[in-house]
Amino acid sequence: MGNDYDFIVVGAGVAGLSAGMYAARLGLKSLVLGFASGSEMPIGGTITTTKIVENWPGEIKISGQELAGKIRKHALSYDLVSVKEEEVESVSKIGKKFDVKSSKGNYLGKSILFATGSKWKKLEVPGAKEFENRGVFYCGLCDAPLFKNKKVAVVGGADSGVKGALLLSEYAEKVYIIEILKEISPERTNGDRLKANNKIEVITGTKVEEIKGDGVVKRIILDKEYNGSKEIEVDGVLVAIGRVMLSDLAKSFGVKTNKAGEIIINHKTCETEVPGVYAAGDIVDGGFKQAITGVAEGCTAAYSASEYVKKNFHV
Repeated sequence: MGNDYDFIVVGAGVAGLSAGMYAARLGLKSLVLGFASGSEMPIGGTITTTKIVENWPGEIKISGQELAGKIRKHALSYDLVSVKEEEVESVSKIGKKFDVKSSKGNYLGKSILFATGSKWKKLEVPGAKEFENRGVFYCGLCDAPLFKNKKVAVVGGADSGVKGALLLSEYAEKVYIIEILKEISPERTNGDRLKANNKIEVITGTKVEEIKGDGVVKRIILDKEYNGSKEIEVDGVLVAIGRVMLSDLAKSFGVKTNKAGEIIINHKTCETEVPGVYAAGDIVDGGFKQAITGVAEGCTAAYSASEYVKKNFHV
């Protein structure tokens, strides 16, 4: 049947695309579906929102979009792989196979991989929702050019926030990093770049209590004074306070997750507790989450799935 596959991947970030590629190398007819329910990411996933990637072996410097494009092209170089931009709405079991319903069709798979990743965590303060897309934004790469010669606040001082601030500084007149903890926590390279950047000012031990404006963002209100005032005039607010796991599809199917919503896997095989079901990438319960680790998990899952299919379907 045309809609019958050996291996279905839910999520088309670099982990999912790499899994599809590797599964094809192992002889599995594979389908990679591009949107999980609730996802905000295009084909290629989160890495496409990163301007510069410098930790991918063999690529000294490459944009996230270019890297994702190369991985997609590699996957599609195999006739056994199909990549479709469709939102997956449900997953269920029919006999020994998995029934995947998307916004455009139904597909049957002998094995399935969840590589659904995560989405940006929303800032829950007055004004954040009201001014979303009117100064409040979540993707620095997408929106940074809109703030040329303007002032912007970045909420969150982990590595993603610092990277966002560095990117914004290429356009903005001034960038503030607001971090609730006593210290920011970027990777060393980004921390060094931050120290050398005189456009960026770091405010620690402080949180944003409210975002105010008149049709668009005009200022943020802090929970304590900074330079004699709780108000800072800004034209935009980049929210970088973490991500929410997109594991609802997997949970509805009986896959176990931890308190953070991450899918629990056997890290040697990338198997979940449900036979024939695998997970890879940002969605899994790993402490170190990078594109390269997600790709490795995707390839491991593809190998495990090939062994499962051979054993259970006599391929």
